Amino acid sequence: MPKIHQLHSELTIQTDLDTAWDFIRSPKNLDLSTPDDMVFEIVSDLPEEMHEGLLVEYRVGIPMIGKQTWLSELKHIRERQSFVDEQLIGPYKLWFHYHEISEVEAGVRFVDHIDYIMPFGPLGAIARAIYVKRELKRIFDYRTEAMIRHFA
Repeated sequence: MPKIHQLHSELTIQTDLDTAWDFIRSPKNLDLSTPDDMVFEIVSDLPEEMHEGLLVEYRVGIPMIGKQTWLSELKHIRERQSFVDEQLIGPYKLWFHYHEISEVEAGVRFVDHIDYIMPFGPLGAIARAIYVKRELKRIFDYRTEAMIRHFA
């Protein structure tokens, strides 16, 4: 049975729920929270706001492999609360990314929880150990900084 890995991130920003939702419901804002040095290109024509079943296609660069298609479906959308993006095609065997926002005393808490499975069995485990785990941390650290800048 393949190992399910998890990544969890929380960030509280001084803003209101409507402003936070307006930001995360726009698929175009994904580009704002992706490191500039990452090979990442949104291929799909994107609507102003997400909707249930929206398919979003990207091209991502993977070291030693090159560019690969990543197709996600946006689903389980709960207005002003949460949504999921799930990889249908891409570099992971499984990628299930739950996004949630909620009002807290200091503003709005943004939660990202990801369950993922590496492909390629033992080779995927080695790739995760030497690169993927560190790269995902770097991406989410950048995302935290980008969101703080955006809402400042």
